[in-house]
Amino acid sequence: MTKIRFQADADLKQAIVASTIRRETNIDFQSAYVAGLEGKTDQEVLAIAARDEGLLVTHDRKTMSIEFGKFITTQTSTGVIIISQNLSISDAIESLILIWEASEAEEWINQIMSIPF
Repeated sequence: MTKIRFQADADLKQAIVASTIRRETNIDFQSAYVAGLEGKTDQEVLAIAARDEGLLVTHDRKTMSIEFGKFITTQTSTGVIIISQNLSISDAIESLILIWEASEAEEWINQIMSIPF
């Protein structure tokens, strides 16, 4: 089993990334900037996350679930977590740490989940 690596989408609040890493220093959480995701289409973002084996974390509720459905018809996804923009940063961090502690990367293949659940 492989530990989860998170990949932030370009729309994800940077405070969630930075604070999650600060709270749990062993978490591998790559920023959108490091991955070069700015200006990429959802399909490109999903492909980069899959290539880099990162569970994509996004706020994009409008288009990401549709694009995810299209993506997994032809490719394998490392999974997507959609965090509500209305969720507090502290609750988002707690949710991500819980997911990281309680599951493995293989459990997320071609899975999508919204937080709050």
